[in-house]
Amino acid sequence: MTAEAAAAKAGPAGERSRVSGIERAVQICDHLLAAGRPLTAYDVSKALGAPMSTIYGVVDSLLRQDLLSRDRDGLLWFGPRLYHYGLAYGRTLNLLETASQEMRELSRLLGETVQVCGRDDGHMVVLAMAEPSGHFRVSSKVGTRVPLNWTASGRLLIGHLPWAERTELMRRVAQPSPTGMAETDPEVLCRAGEAALAEKLAIQLSESDFAVACIAAPICTPNGDCEATISVVLPEQKARDRERTYSVAVQEAASRIERLLGWTA
Repeated sequence: MTAEAAAAKAGPAGERSRVSGIERAVQICDHLLAAGRPLTAYDVSKALGAPMSTIYGVVDSLLRQDLLSRDRDGLLWFGPRLYHYGLAYGRTLNLLETASQEMRELSRLLGETVQVCGRDDGHMVVLAMAEPSGHFRVSSKVGTRVPLNWTASGRLLIGHLPWAERTELMRRVAQPSPTGMAETDPEVLCRAGEAALAEKLAIQLSESDFAVACIAAPICTPNGDCEATISVVLPEQKARDRERTYSVAVQEAASRIERLLGWTA
């Protein structure tokens, strides 16, 4: 965004007075990015058409949080914390792209719905999904959020957390499922999560939906954290009949993803 565009976006004086601190922070970062070089707070204030006192206040806050840095000449640039955020975001993109390729191939081979899932606080979130052709299939939508204690993936996604953090999380978010079959006891859930991660496999049968099963394997970072899961979602009876086949398939897919990402040898 150019300085002129940023100033125009800020609007007239009456409108600028209502701009939130977060919006100001974004404007400052956008202007530094557009400029491509360190600037003084005065330069930023002038370019954005914002009061110097306002910009100085936001800048000071960003400096304290290491979201901006200031050199010995007083010039502002991006801070180290943004670098770590960028690395985390880039890692997620690489993970999802790589996992989605394996997900589609696994769905083709098994003829079942395959999902890649992650965690958002107390929920498991469907990040990507591949459905087989044909009329009989079990599926959900990308973006679906389900309480962690209802799912096989949810158990894996908490398995690496420290015990105190894990139990506090489960006490806060565990809730009964529509089928009434999902475990809600925090300590039982925590032990199950740890065991599932150690076995690199979790299976749930009718815990979130009647007659629906999920067999999941963890996708782990080099330090053992479960970053995401890959799972096959299918009718419960099929899972019971061919549990070993599906279990091995998702575990092998998870291992391939880890290798492709360079997380395992």
